[in-house]
Amino acid sequence: MTVTEAQQRAYVAGQAADARVNLEIESEGMTLNLGPQHPATHGTLRIVAKLDGEQVVSCEPVMGYMHRGYEKLTEVRTYPQITTLINRIDWLGSFTNEVPFILAAEQLMEIEAPPRAQWIRTILFELGRIANIILFLGDMGVQLGALTPVFYAFRDREYVLNQIEAVTGGRFHPNFDRIGGLKDDLPKGWIDDTKAVMNKVRDFCDLLEELLLGNEIFESRTRGIGVIPGEVALGYGLTGANLRASGVDYDLRRDAPVPMAWNEVDWKVWTHPDGDSFARYWVRLQETREAAKIVDQLCDDIPAGPIMAKVPRIIKVPAGEAWVATENPLGEMGYYIVSKGDLGPFRVKIKSASFNNISIVPWVTRGVYVPDVITILASLYFILGDIDR
Repeated sequence: MTVTEAQQRAYVAGQAADARVNLEIESEGMTLNLGPQHPATHGTLRIVAKLDGEQVVSCEPVMGYMHRGYEKLTEVRTYPQITTLINRIDWLGSFTNEVPFILAAEQLMEIEAPPRAQWIRTILFELGRIANIILFLGDMGVQLGALTPVFYAFRDREYVLNQIEAVTGGRFHPNFDRIGGLKDDLPKGWIDDTKAVMNKVRDFCDLLEELLLGNEIFESRTRGIGVIPGEVALGYGLTGANLRASGVDYDLRRDAPVPMAWNEVDWKVWTHPDGDSFARYWVRLQETREAAKIVDQLCDDIPAGPIMAKVPRIIKVPAGEAWVATENPLGEMGYYIVSKGDLGPFRVKIKSASFNNISIVPWVTRGVYVPDVITILASLYFILGDIDR
């Protein structure tokens, strides 16, 4: 059957009419809400994304759904009571939350924990780092559709939590640090058990590297996604692995030392030049290996002696001001304490890493596709208790 010239003209006219209709019914942008109850937001966080098709025009974090008022609560507690409270800021950080506050109080009292207490503090601090980041390493796979890694993460994290519990009596919230030292000494056999667990941690890192870093889907979802140049990361106040993944060689454990034992052992600060979601994952993986290395070395050389300095039975911190920050699992965490010589602080200002980590979300998500928002949020790694404090 031959097509006549009239039929051809009718067909062309029809196509042109369809094109005109398509142009006339261009739709407005869409607003997409992620959260506040959504697993990809890592807690009660709401992300308001304005879209043009599948691309993000703007992405605004909305915080404050679980505000708990930690800074004001510290003002109506004694110094020993505050460690119970601040344990829960970054609820995955366990012991690491206590240390900078205790160090700031010790600074005001002009006392220093004995060497053995400093060693044990550092070991528990790094165990808290490992337990925290192991969960990130497994959970980021889940965010991108890989379910298997998180099962290994929960399994091997339990081994680390067992060691924290064996010393402190608590898995998540130890409340173990004290002004002048620690509550108790290490139990018998704990060092050997901890070194065995560090071998399991290294095996876990090797397994995750094999499962994810060589996976074509994981690489395509993370490489080149959410690139943050070093100068932008510094401008937004990013700290920790998020900053080092943008090529900035900075770690408070090395660059702003406090009375702990990090400078007594050999370890490395890892950076990555790419600044993308893959780099943030890779840096945290290496950081976990380094933490296991630190724990091993410290366990081999714990000094003998007391675990508490001489402190009054009733603690009154002299009047003054002190600021101490440490390199916590999520980045820089600091406490600014103002004392008027009472049983509790007059004012406390808490600087946590997660607020800065999420502050860059509007910048880094502009122009990406909707699935990339989930990747970026996962790679920045924040805890809502660390934001809504």
